[in-house]
Amino acid sequence: MPEAEPKTPLAQRSADVRRYALSAPDDVAAFAADLAAGRLDAHAIVAVIGKTHGNGLVNDYTRGHLTLALLTALSDATGLPRRTFQERIPFIFSGGVEGVLSPHFCVFTVTDVTVKAPGAPAAGARGLAVGVAHSTPMAIADIGRERQIAATADAVTEAMVSAGLKPADVAFVQVKGPAPSGAALAQAADGAEPPASTDPNRLMALGRAACAFGVARALGEAPTHRLVASALLRDRDIFSRVASVSAGVEVGLNEVVALGMAEGWAPGLTIASAPSADALDVRGLLACCAALGLAAWPEARPERLRAAFVKAEPSRDGSIRGRAHMMLDDGDISAQRHIRAAVGAVAAAALGDTAVFVSGGAEHQGPEGGGLVAVIAEND
Repeated sequence: MPEAEPKTPLAQRSADVRRYALSAPDDVAAFAADLAAGRLDAHAIVAVIGKTHGNGLVNDYTRGHLTLALLTALSDATGLPRRTFQERIPFIFSGGVEGVLSPHFCVFTVTDVTVKAPGAPAAGARGLAVGVAHSTPMAIADIGRERQIAATADAVTEAMVSAGLKPADVAFVQVKGPAPSGAALAQAADGAEPPASTDPNRLMALGRAACAFGVARALGEAPTHRLVASALLRDRDIFSRVASVSAGVEVGLNEVVALGMAEGWAPGLTIASAPSADALDVRGLLACCAALGLAAWPEARPERLRAAFVKAEPSRDGSIRGRAHMMLDDGDISAQRHIRAAVGAVAAAALGDTAVFVSGGAEHQGPEGGGLVAVIAEND
C-alpha cells in the first residue's frame, strides 16, 4: 500500500539566498528584472548584504548609493514608499573590493511553505534560518559605549527569537552600525556628552567593537562582566566567533542579520562557519566547505555556493607567521584595504569564486590578527 500522507501538513519557513553581480553602485537591473518577472517577491525579502565599490571607510558613500537604488527598485515594483522597506529590511553594505574581489550583493528571502507529500522532512530536520532586527536609534555619544553594546545584544536576541535560533545554533551574525562623519563629530563634540572619540576612524573601530561585544553578550560567548565598554580595543582576547560588523554613515542604528541552522526551516541551504587564525589561514574556509560537501581548492567547483563571508584584520604586532608585514605602516593606503586584497585572494582561490564578502575592521571578531569565515551552500 502507498504511504499515507501526514494527517497534519507540516508548516515550515524556507530561506533562500540570491547573489547579484554589481557593475556599479546603482546597478540593480537584474534585481529589478527578477522583481518584475515574479522570480523574486519583494515582500519575502528580509535582508540584503553586499560589497560595494568604495573604500569602505568613513567617506564611502557607495553603500548608501546602492541602498537607495534597491529601495527605489522595490518601491517601483510594489507602489509602496521606500520607507516601508527601509524600516523592515537591513541593507548591510561594506565597501572595498580590492584585488580580485568582485562587487555583489546577496538577497535573503523567507517564505512560508506547507509540506504535504509523503517523505516530508522528519521531526528534528533543520534548514537555514534567518532572523533580522533593528536596534533603537543610536546617538553619536552612544557609539563605542555601553549603550551600543546593550542595544546590539537586544537586537541579536530579537533576531534569534524571530528565527527560532538558540545561541548554539547561530553560525554567523552580520551587524551594521553607524559611523558619523568628521563634520558630525565636530558638532557633537560641543554637546552635553562628547563622542567616545573625535577621530572618525577610531570611533568607527569602537563602534564595530561594541557591536561585536553585543553579539558575544547575546550568545554568551564571554562573561558579561568582561563585555564592557572599558575593554573595547583593549582586551583583545575577548571576541565573538560568529560576529561580522561593518559601520557607515548611511545608517543611524544597528542592523542585525542572524544566520544558523534550526528546526522549522525547510532543508535546501546549509551554513557553516569557522575562525581564522591569521590572514593566510585557509583552513577555516576549507573546513566549512568540507562540512557542506562543497569542493574547494585545488579543484574548486562553486556551482552550489550561494554566499561566502570573511572577516579579517591585520595582526597588530606587525608580523605574519614570524615575518614582517607593512600594512600598519603604510601612510598612503589604509591597512583595511591591504588586508581585504590579501585575504580576498586567499578566499577567492580556495572557493573558485571572486564574489566573496571580505570585510576588514575585525575588532573582537574572531581571534586577534585573524577573523572568521562563513559559507552558505545548496545541500548536496
